[in-house]
Amino acid sequence: MTRTSLHPATLAAQALGSTDATTGGIVLPIYTATTFLRDPDNQYRRGRSYARADNPSYDQPQALLTALEGGAASLLFSSGMAAAASVFQSLPRGSHVVAPQIMYWGLRSWLRNFAESGGIGVDFVDATSLDALRRAVRPGLTRLIWVETPANPLWSVTDIAGSAEIAHAAGALLAVDSTVATPVLTRPLALGADLVMHSATKYLNGHSDVIAGTLTIAREDPFWERLRVARSSGGAILGSFEAYLLLRGMRTLFPRVERACRSAQQIADAISQHPRVLEVLYPGLPGHRGHMVAARQMTGGFGGMLSLRVRGGTSAAIGAAARVKIWKRATSLGGVESLIEHRASVEGADSPVPRDLLRLSVGIEDPEDLVADLQAALDE
Repeated sequence: MTRTSLHPATLAAQALGSTDATTGGIVLPIYTATTFLRDPDNQYRRGRSYARADNPSYDQPQALLTALEGGAASLLFSSGMAAAASVFQSLPRGSHVVAPQIMYWGLRSWLRNFAESGGIGVDFVDATSLDALRRAVRPGLTRLIWVETPANPLWSVTDIAGSAEIAHAAGALLAVDSTVATPVLTRPLALGADLVMHSATKYLNGHSDVIAGTLTIAREDPFWERLRVARSSGGAILGSFEAYLLLRGMRTLFPRVERACRSAQQIADAISQHPRVLEVLYPGLPGHRGHMVAARQMTGGFGGMLSLRVRGGTSAAIGAAARVKIWKRATSLGGVESLIEHRASVEGADSPVPRDLLRLSVGIEDPEDLVADLQAALDE
């Protein structure tokens, strides 16, 4: 079988099957060199000059992500925020951008505080509505529609294919933050997106020990060249050891995400029946507003993230989070351990998140233990 005919889970597990040519090691070495030798005639025929622009430790994780996303090329960044910011910073001054009202709060805050000073206009809309997206587009000015699906922390779902049609009709690009879906569940480029971003800190790494970000492009074009230059000149680069840890995490991406999806569905089904739970927000529930779109564009599950709203408001939600024993009260998501947090406390006073909401990141523990822990915390 050729590499292109292999299942993505096989490509991930074997990290594309590359081995060390010198030793035969099945794990490639970590390249720590910051600079590389010129040829006697002052050329760089081996393709390396300086690690800030081109680190050999990036080659395999970038190639693997490109294969998993079905893209043309990928870039690693020092964080998800660095990857996302580089997209907006690479747009021409005077560009207009459409972004979702519900999205990762750090990026929403950055757009509000810094995009305008960088010459970028931003409109925030309900991205679950294609009509809202269509109305927000400014012909001749809109250069980018940015969507996140499922969107943190309400897990609202955006129709990627429909969004791509709207963007392309306006001469704009569609970028998708697919951190929560991962390539295991959704391949946005195959649905018409031009660019996919991941906070690789989360599921791609999966062990809560690396901060990283990624971009994958549908085609290598002038905008992609601007992104490459933005990473190099801006210095938003990942360390060699972090690149190694990221690749190691990506090798177990499929079993981790598949397990988290199964557990999240089981937890959502069980906890939605609890009398102290006002609502469970999870795309896998038939009553979820975005369930039908999610079922169409996600395969193999609906993700490992869910949120629940606790009857009794802020104090009841914070109290329940304080009583869990297995779930860890911590920010972030996508690790092997299950996390819980009162999200509005993190996002601040201008957050659109309900004050009674708890965000849950489901790990790979036994789901029955996780359900029992939640139920006990809610019962007290």
